[in-house]
Amino acid sequence: MASRHTSELPPGTVTEAQAPVPGKPDNRSRTRPAGILRLDRYSGLYLAVLLAVIFSVLLPETFATPENARVIAGSAAIGGILTLAVAVSMAAGTFDISLAANMTFSICLLGKLLSAGNLPWPLAVLITLAVGAAIGAVNAVVITGFGVEPIIATLGMSSVLAALAFWVADGQTILLDHVGSAFTDAGSSMIATVPITVFYLAVVALGLWFMLEHTPFGRYIYAIGSNPQAAKLAGIKVKRIQAVSLMLTSGLAALAGVVLTMQLGAASFGAGAPYLLPAFAATFLGSTQIVPGRFNVRGTVVALYMLAIAVKGLQLQFPDLPWIKDMVEGLVLLVAVSVTARAVRQRRSR
Repeated sequence: MASRHTSELPPGTVTEAQAPVPGKPDNRSRTRPAGILRLDRYSGLYLAVLLAVIFSVLLPETFATPENARVIAGSAAIGGILTLAVAVSMAAGTFDISLAANMTFSICLLGKLLSAGNLPWPLAVLITLAVGAAIGAVNAVVITGFGVEPIIATLGMSSVLAALAFWVADGQTILLDHVGSAFTDAGSSMIATVPITVFYLAVVALGLWFMLEHTPFGRYIYAIGSNPQAAKLAGIKVKRIQAVSLMLTSGLAALAGVVLTMQLGAASFGAGAPYLLPAFAATFLGSTQIVPGRFNVRGTVVALYMLAIAVKGLQLQFPDLPWIKDMVEGLVLLVAVSVTARAVRQRRSR
């Protein structure tokens, strides 16, 4: 009798047995194209592939070449190291805008150590990385010790580092021809036709991914970034974790400066400043990918190369528009921040 009644229902009617149970995943969503493709998580990856195909069709002689692919991969890798530093600082709730200035100062310091100090380049690199981490320690003292808001503290540090970089390099590009080919090879050589900078980025990304996703320290960072007061009540040493994260991200910014200096074979004054906007754009865009609503390494890398493909393709398509790069990165930053803020408000309301 019940089966005959069920068969007489209008097509598409959901019975009690077919209705989704609260708290239980609805398997019907898996049959939808959006559910199968996971557009909510991998839309950036699909868009990167689509952009690569479009520009390859439009610009087969310039974009669709192995050399251009190597240029995109290698140039984005250096900015990617700084971008991952931004992502870690944002995950910890410390809005550090001094990272690009730290990168610039590290470039100038390394150039000065190699030109005036006549130090072996491995030792000069280690000193530069240590100084970069020490800058993060100073930020940590100001932020966690004196209670200054991170954006104010790091803004002040940016100005200080800009002055120090000018003083160290005297506002000039320091040529490093005398250092030797081993130094420049460490930043410009190829491994199996892939730029070595890509391998640097891969090592940093894998290390940070493992730290954030598979260690207690990473879980503490996310807890602090989400709600520092709740993390403190849970027994997490909030100030200590934030201090370590500031030192880590500053060290990564210094590493980005070192790798760029190796690639160029010169310490270019002010070379780190142009990386600030792309780093924040990719970081916020990355928070909408792979693990939406969270600053994560995998999403950041996807967003980084999606932006790199888009910018390079547009630059080749419109070579007479030098402002196209800033326009794209600025728009992406505005959209990504808006989407992230909306997701945060929805999550808090739930």
